[in-house]
Amino acid sequence: MIPNATTLSDVDVVIDLNSDLGEGFGAWPLGDDEALLDVVTSANIACGFHAGDPSVLRRVTEHAAERGVTIGAQVGYRDLAGFGRRFIDMDPHDLANDVIYQIGALDGFARVAGSSVRYVKPHGALYNAVVSHVEQAAAVVEAVRRYNPELPLLGLPGSELVKQAEAAGLSVVLESFADRAYTPDGRLVSRREPHAVVRDPDLVVERSVRMAVEGAVHAVDGSALSLRPRSLCVHGDTPGAVDLARRVRKALTEAGVSVQSFV
Repeated sequence: MIPNATTLSDVDVVIDLNSDLGEGFGAWPLGDDEALLDVVTSANIACGFHAGDPSVLRRVTEHAAERGVTIGAQVGYRDLAGFGRRFIDMDPHDLANDVIYQIGALDGFARVAGSSVRYVKPHGALYNAVVSHVEQAAAVVEAVRRYNPELPLLGLPGSELVKQAEAAGLSVVLESFADRAYTPDGRLVSRREPHAVVRDPDLVVERSVRMAVEGAVHAVDGSALSLRPRSLCVHGDTPGAVDLARRVRKALTEAGVSVQSFV
């Protein structure tokens, strides 16, 4: 066990379970949004730039509102063809405007559904970029601050985004990934690398419980990382995502973890 890791013997553990939803486009669905909304407590909903379209956004926000699932804006680069997984060297001012635009678009549909956007999470290449890219992290923070400074930001522990958000007085929710591999320095292994996605369901479940209970996970080199997450992500486009999310939630509950949204 990692020294000073949080365990159930120390405190009552509460964890949010989130997933990326609304990533279909037109006639091309992706993932089972409705089934996942019966499992997760927070939904990172695409905002139309990396995936999603107005009809998809409205449908998913309505289903999330009906189930009492917290709605989050998953903002990304304007990159439908690349699913937002390609880095774009944007002017920070333009990036901030793109983020504001996306939050506003999703918030409109969420309000029509009787809810609202309650947090913001970057997607894909933008998520990875703001781990260390000072200017782009600042652009995302500025966009959230300008739109609604009460919105929390989901981010990787120790990232530039988290540091700048905290400095700006924004709420931060530290996140870990049940089905993604970690580098020894606590970053996500690039999807271009082999074994970036953890595909063994038993291992995903085991990692999820350890992350929640001990605040720990093993990196690809076997070293131990201390994460202390408040939210745990299970990707909605992972094969078998619904069954996997159900197994993760069941295992967390059986370990004494309270699964509930952070807002």
